[in-house]
Amino acid sequence: MPRLFTGIEIPDELRRLLAQLRGGLQGARWADPDDYHLTLRFVGDIDLRTANDIAEMLGRVQRPSFPLAIEGLGAFGGRKPNAIIAQVAQSRALAELQAEQERMIQRLGLPAEPRKYTPHVTLARLRGTTVGETAEYLALRGGFTAGPFPVGRFVLFSARDAVGGGPYVVEEAYPLIARAA
Repeated sequence: MPRLFTGIEIPDELRRLLAQLRGGLQGARWADPDDYHLTLRFVGDIDLRTANDIAEMLGRVQRPSFPLAIEGLGAFGGRKPNAIIAQVAQSRALAELQAEQERMIQRLGLPAEPRKYTPHVTLARLRGTTVGETAEYLALRGGFTAGPFPVGRFVLFSARDAVGGGPYVVEEAYPLIARAA
């Protein structure tokens, strides 16, 4: 059973910049920069027939390319921080692309994603890191911004079966429509 999700790849230069933010936080397990991505829709562990149906359906997406930017760092988990993230700036084009994929995947009979979509790039998973340590890290680095960078395609990624995590493999790539210059 493949474990799948759709996403946007992070350009090399931005990966290098984000990788410079690694370190300085106890309890952080830093993501490999080669695995940085922006998830659009987590699908999960599914059978091969459903995987093929998803891959085919995603090929019907007809949306224009668009720019994205990073607008700071943040953390998930509230009083029990569990991740350090790079926050992606609000983008109508991104929201529409994500919503279209959500609808497509539900049409195939998979359940709706229960969490509100929050576009981000996960930089680290946290274990045992206090709110104070997280706040101190973010106070020093939280003003990080980068971009905009062009998004010319989205991809269908696979992760390790059942456990997830990288290395992530691009199974299919779906070009967006280039904007006229």
